[in-house]
Amino acid sequence: MHNFKELKVWQRTRVLVKQVYLLTAELPNSEKYNLRSQMESSAVSIMSTIAEGSGRGSDIDFARFLDMSLGSAHELESQLIVSCDLDYLSEDTLDQFTSELSEIERMIVALIKKLRKN
Repeated sequence: MHNFKELKVWQRTRVLVKQVYLLTAELPNSEKYNLRSQMESSAVSIMSTIAEGSGRGSDIDFARFLDMSLGSAHELESQLIVSCDLDYLSEDTLDQFTSELSEIERMIVALIKKLRKN
């Protein structure tokens, strides 16, 4: 078992979650139950799935949960793109978020590879 709070990828995702919540607070009220809740859920899912997987009994199980967290990261990226398409956020803001997500995804993939080698 791994202590998720010590994982750099979980720590970085924790910061991302806060940034997503700050961003979604600026979305129009009409998106409260649509993009807003979906984006918040996707961001929290990345972090939570890493935490949940870290408590599993084997590295293979943990890697499987990390695969799921990657899916949530892609989902969030897609939702950010839609938000930009709807002019809810600027291209610059989109670029900042996608850059951070790409780094988190890279960290997740590296951890998956490490776990699958063991």
